[in-house]
Parts: sequence; structure tokens; C-alpha cells
Amino acid sequence: MVHRSRITTLTEFIIQRQSEYPHAKGALTRLLNDIATAAKIVNREINAAGLVDILGTVGKENVQGETQKKLDVFANEMFITALKGGGECCAIASEENEKVISFSNEFSGLGKYVIAMDPLDGSSNIESNVSIGTIFSIYRRVSDAGGGTQEDLLQPGLNLTAAGYIIYGSSTMLVYTTGKGVNGFTLDPSVGIFCLSHPDMHYPEKETIYSINEGNYIYFPEGVKRYIKYCQEIDKETNRPYTSRYIGSLVADFHRNLIKGGIFMYPGTTVQPNGKLRLLYECSPIAFIAEQAGGKASDGYRRITEIDPETLHQRSPFFVGPKNMVEKVEAFMKEYA
Repeated sequence: MVHRSRITTLTEFIIQRQSEYPHAKGALTRLLNDIATAAKIVNREINAAGLVDILGTVGKENVQGETQKKLDVFANEMFITALKGGGECCAIASEENEKVISFSNEFSGLGKYVIAMDPLDGSSNIESNVSIGTIFSIYRRVSDAGGGTQEDLLQPGLNLTAAGYIIYGSSTMLVYTTGKGVNGFTLDPSVGIFCLSHPDMHYPEKETIYSINEGNYIYFPEGVKRYIKYCQEIDKETNRPYTSRYIGSLVADFHRNLIKGGIFMYPGTTVQPNGKLRLLYECSPIAFIAEQAGGKASDGYRRITEIDPETLHQRSPFFVGPKNMVEKVEAFMKEYA
């Protein structure tokens, strides 16, 4: 008789790790479960997107000036509803909303946490059936009781209580960290439960991939151009040339590179000097995860998690991956600044 090893569910795992964040008691457990619940609903709609009227645009632009997809709006609403109803979160900053969404009601206004999120990263790839995702950051509130404020959300990544992402692909995974390592959970669709599948995730020692939109090459800083050429050179000792892989969905590119070993880059350009990615709900949480997986994240000169955000939708150049690869591109950036 074949005996299966004991499966650890997301809820069981979080409860087992309570000692890592004793100040939270059960609040963080409930909050992460609220996120997982919303993710399951969004996953269901993504899987059925081609069968129902949820593909395409809604005829509006979000605060970034980007055309909103129907799934963008749906995902945003689902996460807001789940987090508001859970009672542990008192405010949310979302890519889809210009201002902080504050919960000042008696139930959620006393929540200890605030969340910054990109409810559906890579949504421009929806019609192409490419992996997309959700990114979330969890901070402890710093304001007094009552609805959360912008002050609660404008915190550097170093202050994060937890961060993670959900990737909706050939399988759906939730990957998160509370600052004590990175763990991944795969959704078992037959029972609707996230199960531990990737414990203690780390970048592999072998570096094999660089990810960047080379169609923008002409607009890149000289240091980035030099680094790309470095990646393409033959050098057996450093396993070069590296393989170029770029999906155009931050979650998908980062997840692949975390598993296979590679750097993701979205530099500033002559057209967009500050880059495209948002510091608060894309760069900081992914940087926090990368550092916990033994990697590094930088804007080319500074550690991402040390940057104090000044506005909700502030953008930043972004380089994330194994330490050696990020430090190498930083060296090129500084040499050719």
C-alpha cells in the first residue's frame, strides 16, 4: 500500500508559524486567509474568462492612465470586499484606485493592518492566456484607531509584516513571506485548498536567465545596455551566455526566475526615467520576497526596501534576482552613470 505524506494546508502552516509573529496572534492568520479566499474567487473567474463576458475592457482608465480590463475591476472588487469583511484590515491602497480606501466602520476601523496591492498584475496578457497574478503587501498601521490613512501605507519595505503574490497559471500558487523565509502553496482545485508545495524557497546557485523588454533597448541607460551585452557574452566560468526570457507579467517573470535562477529588470528609460513599476505595491513586496529567498532588489543604486515612498503611485526602476546578478548590474549602472 502506498502512503501519501501528510499534506500541510495554508491555514495549518500559518498557525504553526504563529510564534514568528506573536504580536499578531490570530489577526494575521485571518488576514492571509481572507487574501486566499479572494484569490480563489479571482482564479475561478480567470479560468472561466473565455466562457463568460469578463474579457475585454470596461471603457475606463485607472489612475495610472492604463485601460482597465474587466478582470482588473473584478479582482480589485473581490479583494476589497474580502479584506473589508475580514475586519483585520483598516485601509487599502490599490493600483486601480487613486486614493486610499479607508474602512472607518466599527468592524474594520479597528483593524491592525493596512494592505497595498496590485489586484491583477500583467492583465494586458489576459487575452493571450498568459500567466497573470496578484501582488500584496501587509503593513502594521501606524495611525490611531479609526479608518486607516495614507500615512499608514507610505512605509518603506523594511517595515513590511508580510508580502506575497498569487500566480494564476497552469496551476495557481500563493507565495508569501513574513520575513522568516519564503513558502509556496499550490491550489488543489478539487477541494479548493492551498497546500504547501514549495517549502523554503531560495534562488538556486546557478544563474541562467535575464529578463528585460529588449524592445526598449534604445531607451535604456548605458549601464543597462552594457549589462545586457555582458549577459550575452560567452564565459563558461560564470555560465554565460544567459538565456533571455521575458513574459511581460512581473509575477510570472519573477516566479520563474526565483525557481530557475535569474534577474528581472525594468529600468528607467529616456521616455520613463522613473521606470514603469510602482514602488509601493509592486517593487517593495517583490523585493521583500526576493531578499527572504536569498536575493536582492535595487533601483540600480539603492536597496528597494530602504526607499521611503512619497506618494501612493510612485514609480521606480527595478532590478531583482540573485545577489550576484543584481550587484553586477549595479556596478555597470554606477560605472556608466
